[in-house]
Amino acid sequence: MPELPAAVELSQRSIVRFRRCAKLLWGRRCPAIALVRLKLIGGMIVFVTALFVLTCAFSLSTIHAATEILADDAVLSDAVCPIVYPVDQSSSDRGYHYLFYGNGFFINEQGYLITAAHVLSQLHGGQAYILLHDPSARYRFVRADLVIVDRSHDVAILRATPNPFDGPHTVRYLSLSSDWVVENQDVVVPSTRPPKPLDAYTLDGSVADRLSGQVFDFTFSQLEKGRGDTELFLFNHQVRLGQSGAPVVAAGSGEVVGLIEGQWLRPPSVSIAVAGESGMPGVGAAVPMHYAIALLKQKEISWHTTSGDSNSSIGPPPAEGFSPPTPLSLVACSFPSQAIFGGEVVLDSLIDSHGRLMQIRVVRGTSPLLEKALAAVQTWSFYPARLDSHPVAARIGITFQFLQSDERGRAAPVHKFDEPSAVWPERAALPIVTVEPLFPPAMDRDGGVILYDVVAADGQLSSVRILSQSESLPTDILAALRQWRFIPGRRAGIDSDSAGVVVMAFRYGGKANHADQTK
Repeated sequence: MPELPAAVELSQRSIVRFRRCAKLLWGRRCPAIALVRLKLIGGMIVFVTALFVLTCAFSLSTIHAATEILADDAVLSDAVCPIVYPVDQSSSDRGYHYLFYGNGFFINEQGYLITAAHVLSQLHGGQAYILLHDPSARYRFVRADLVIVDRSHDVAILRATPNPFDGPHTVRYLSLSSDWVVENQDVVVPSTRPPKPLDAYTLDGSVADRLSGQVFDFTFSQLEKGRGDTELFLFNHQVRLGQSGAPVVAAGSGEVVGLIEGQWLRPPSVSIAVAGESGMPGVGAAVPMHYAIALLKQKEISWHTTSGDSNSSIGPPPAEGFSPPTPLSLVACSFPSQAIFGGEVVLDSLIDSHGRLMQIRVVRGTSPLLEKALAAVQTWSFYPARLDSHPVAARIGITFQFLQSDERGRAAPVHKFDEPSAVWPERAALPIVTVEPLFPPAMDRDGGVILYDVVAADGQLSSVRILSQSESLPTDILAALRQWRFIPGRRAGIDSDSAGVVVMAFRYGGKANHADQTK
């Protein structure tokens, strides 16, 4: 495989080299390379290879305005800002020269904003800035300090200093959604860029782009070599250079459901005709807001929803007595490629009074299934348990079932387990009899489902509901779960109501999914 250049200068000779590299990549002569991110770095285009299938690809095609754009487009324009680095200390006739890297967006009036971690990596440790304007359209640089970053899932939280909401800048924030993105959901992607991204000056103004699409598929990819998987959702529209870090907004609610990761190159698991129905070539990939919400919870940073709720700890309406934790934002996990057979992982986890997962007991589970489950739950967040309307810490049971399609047609197996030998005064309700659901006969790709259940103090399943699913799954899954048997949860040594989360990961054909095949 030919070695790609580290940087390609924008000259006639470099354009020829660029075209040759593009032929190698898109002509499938380099099958070992699954991802190429095309990044803007001050007058250069730099190739960064990784083990997944995205690229921040430069599209010269026109980005059409969304047909179902949000009611107040000015909110989008004022909430999205470019991530930049000032070059000149003095102004020219075109204003101040700067380097443009990507997009970010504000999430609250304290000046916090979200972007993709790979946008900041282009600064190589340098100080990031954002470019804002005042009511008279004068542009100013504002320092953006890094608060926390999750490189495994490509999310970063910044804080503008001084807070632009206290100054003359024209800025607003966007509401976030913790709901699961669903197939056929309409989305809008607002972004901004300089008219000349490789030769940007403040007096040149900016160009607001709006693209629209529809979510049609979900997949897991390894965004950094040696790190865990990230769930992505795909939508049927091409992504252009510089849109990395821009928000993906639900056209119906106006809430942010994800942020732009890049352009998806590998054929999706559903028909490619579906991805082309919008008339625009290409498939965009986005990181769900789940991973950003996990960082916000970790730093106790508030955000807004369309209901106007800015307190990240508020959950369902409080009830008298004890109510267990309820999920705020969860994701499933992929079936590990190295696993020959399916199996189960059971965890007993503490959710603190802020809704953060703080402690995990491994009840049962073996490698490599255990590692997949542990990596997934590290990003989960909850609404805390409540005792007489006050938030309290409580434990929750978590079960992962890994199921394979090559076991279709068999009788649903029943697994029986001994009660844990350890005596814990505080524990979640734990399954001691589990029944595997039959693999959905219509499923022809990897998929999964997340369920939430409540087990009463007598060990009986009192309620169960589906939180998210990648397919239209039959009622056999709920029927199987209702056959499970539990030992009840305990609080202060007394049997008590307890909640649980069940994740079922299906592997189609007994083969590894796309994310793991690239390893």
